[in-house]
Amino acid sequence: MEFSSKLLQNAVSEVAQLPGIGRRTALRLVLHLMRQPQAQTNQLSNALTEMREQINFCNSCHNISDKDICEICANPNRNQSTICVVEDIRDVLAIESTASFKGIYHVLGGKISPMDGIGPNDLNIQSLVKKVESGTIKEIIFALSSTMEGDTTNFYIYKQIQDTGITMSTIARGISVGDELEYADEVTLGRSITNRVPFEISFKS
Repeated sequence: MEFSSKLLQNAVSEVAQLPGIGRRTALRLVLHLMRQPQAQTNQLSNALTEMREQINFCNSCHNISDKDICEICANPNRNQSTICVVEDIRDVLAIESTASFKGIYHVLGGKISPMDGIGPNDLNIQSLVKKVESGTIKEIIFALSSTMEGDTTNFYIYKQIQDTGITMSTIARGISVGDELEYADEVTLGRSITNRVPFEISFKS
């Protein structure tokens, strides 16, 4: 694809690096921005810059936050003794959209995947173990995707905390094996959380 402007070409090349966006879609988006008032384009640019420079991660659960502690962890109406363990921030957003979970979260930042060079030490697992060992947690809900990597990560965490005596459960298999949580519809995901099963049953069956 030839461009008559290097500025246009550079903008398209940058936008095309976003997930799920090819060069043709990137071109449409860039041309759309060119047709908008400059103030609107500046607002978009400023919003992205401010997000990148100022956004934080919660010191407690590793969710995105504007402060040191995210709004979910700081909410006194949330059940602080129940933790839903998820892979990344997109899963928090997906579960929150169901309005079926009133506890707090713990974002691992990925899944154990030796083929990708990701081991337990690359994830936020030790901070989760410390929370459990503090004695304030009553239940851990594993809500990772039903993949080999997700199941491996669940089992690794289970082995780390199985002697603490807390309840461990996993979302019901309303989510198809291999599916990511963010693509599940709200009703199915909500039921999977509500109808969660003991974790020991999930890997022994």
